[in-house]
Amino acid sequence: MDKQRIKFTFPSKLITDPIIYELAKKFKVVTNIRRADVGERQGWVVLEISGDEKEIEDALKWVKSAGVRVDPVGGDVVEG
Repeated sequence: MDKQRIKFTFPSKLITDPIIYELAKKFKVVTNIRRADVGERQGWVVLEISGDEKEIEDALKWVKSAGVRVDPVGGDVVEG
């Protein structure tokens, strides 16, 4: 199983859409929200996404096609 840390940045038109929920329903991946900040005009979420490498790749392509900016994340995630 592969694991990636990703930052999604949502434009204002997508703030209320259940993108992360749909991602987990459409693809065989597990999402774990590590950090988030959502306002009226923009929002971002740092996720750990686990699953098969191909499923993660397809899931991230789908998120990008929905209009969400997708960026890899380094070591600034809260560890527990």
